Amino acid sequence: MGEVLDTALYYNYTLSLQLTTVKDNNVAMGEDIAAQTSNAATFASTAPSDRTGPTGKLCNWTHSLTLSQVPKEVQERAKYLILDGIACALLGAHLPWSETAAKPIFEMESSGPCSVFGWGRTLGPLAAALLNSTFIQGFELDDYHSEAPLHSNAILLPAILAAAEFSDSTRSSQSKLSIDGGAFLLAAIVGYEIGPRSQRTSYTIPGLALRNRLCPSASAAAVSKLLGLGPNQIEDALGTACTQACGLMSAQYESMAKRMQHGFAARNGLFAALMSQGGYTGIQRVYERPYGGFLATFSQGSGKIPQYKEDELVADLGVKWQTSKIRVKPYAAMATTHPVIECIAVLQTCHPLTLYRSDDNLSMISSVRLEMSEAAYKHGGFPVIRPVTATGAQMSASYIAALQLVDGHVLPSQFRASLLDRDNVWAMVAKTSCVHTAAFDDEPWHQRVTITMSNGQKLVKFLEAPKGVRPGLTNKDILDKWRAVTQGVIDSERQEKIENLVLGLETVPNVASKLRALLQGWTGNPIRESERVDRTLSALL
Repeated sequence: MGEVLDTALYYNYTLSLQLTTVKDNNVAMGEDIAAQTSNAATFASTAPSDRTGPTGKLCNWTHSLTLSQVPKEVQERAKYLILDGIACALLGAHLPWSETAAKPIFEMESSGPCSVFGWGRTLGPLAAALLNSTFIQGFELDDYHSEAPLHSNAILLPAILAAAEFSDSTRSSQSKLSIDGGAFLLAAIVGYEIGPRSQRTSYTIPGLALRNRLCPSASAAAVSKLLGLGPNQIEDALGTACTQACGLMSAQYESMAKRMQHGFAARNGLFAALMSQGGYTGIQRVYERPYGGFLATFSQGSGKIPQYKEDELVADLGVKWQTSKIRVKPYAAMATTHPVIECIAVLQTCHPLTLYRSDDNLSMISSVRLEMSEAAYKHGGFPVIRPVTATGAQMSASYIAALQLVDGHVLPSQFRASLLDRDNVWAMVAKTSCVHTAAFDDEPWHQRVTITMSNGQKLVKFLEAPKGVRPGLTNKDILDKWRAVTQGVIDSERQEKIENLVLGLETVPNVASKLRALLQGWTGNPIRESERVDRTLSALL
């Protein structure tokens, strides 16, 4: 097994010589040395294949981390992030595209021990994780990382919850395992830390959904932590997860599949960890293998030197906490459209007569120019084509700009199917252009909006970063958002119980049964509730 096994075998050999020497005259010492021999063998059998490599270091850190080693403020933030993820799942469970996803999956899959958010039904762990993740991503209101392109809750919470419920059931071939809230919280933090670090190791490849190729390893590590797997089993889980990495950026244009891509990662990481728990081995040293390894393979074509940065995988683990860099959205749109919303909102406030939302005033706008970084341009600067789906609308900077100009806000009700094809919105889309400005590439949140009027007047607003990034939403803001988006979707008693449970998570015994009772029950349709959600989100903003 490499260096660790060689060391252990040599240690065993030398100890056996000592044992022979003292056998006749010191039985007590012999027994002590025998115990040391057993410990060395155990260490060798549970260690990763190379404890000095990045994969091995990551596995050892994941295995050894305790909740007491996590700063209190990181623990507290993680609980609010979990609450936001649950809010997005409950809100998303009965969106039209979520129901479209759920119905064939219920037909294909048998019932099982794992909850499906908001449906009053259960499935096996893999199908439940897939659907619940799809719900979290359902309305572009879920979290994102300020430096790494992934939505952490959509890949972690469904996988961890399914693993907890499956382990608590009689369906698992392993010994029944009752998981407490502290273990659940710690598993989420492990995932919050590993997902972004995976991104830092490599560069974006055109057309490949970076977030989806990184996500399986984060969910695999989180579930492995929850299940108490050893470092060698965690390595196997990562190896099996990474070989399933996939995803195409073209999902952003119009497909319902965009909502489900993180679900594939949640499911695949969960699958990998459960297989590892059962003794199935995965690729060893999966990150650093020079041929066919995760980093070498997914960094091809980047044109960067070095091609990838494997040390970034474990840099500052347990010192700099990525959990603190996870951001929560205040707008129901793709994150890099948020600067557009705020730039135009400021201009509307500063020039109320010129930009008053009337057809006559809007007809006086000659053009709208949106300048953005390369990352923002590739993600949201594409030409949006009429008719558009809700997915395409929420991902398009041009469409979002038009909504802000026409309606004066960007809120959930504007993405109803009946409102997506309004002539006045599309007239404004036709006047809007997105431009890549290379000067913004080093600060990817920088954006500038220039509105040119028919008389030649130019209205310009530059923004360094939107609300949610700088400044980020506070824990109180997240709590207000939770209450806003779930009001009417679930009853107030259930809302309060979930809130109290999550914010006191570390004290909760048998977390699977407690969450099942609160999350599985039926939820309301947020499209019918969208006007109320609009009002409450407006108050938050």
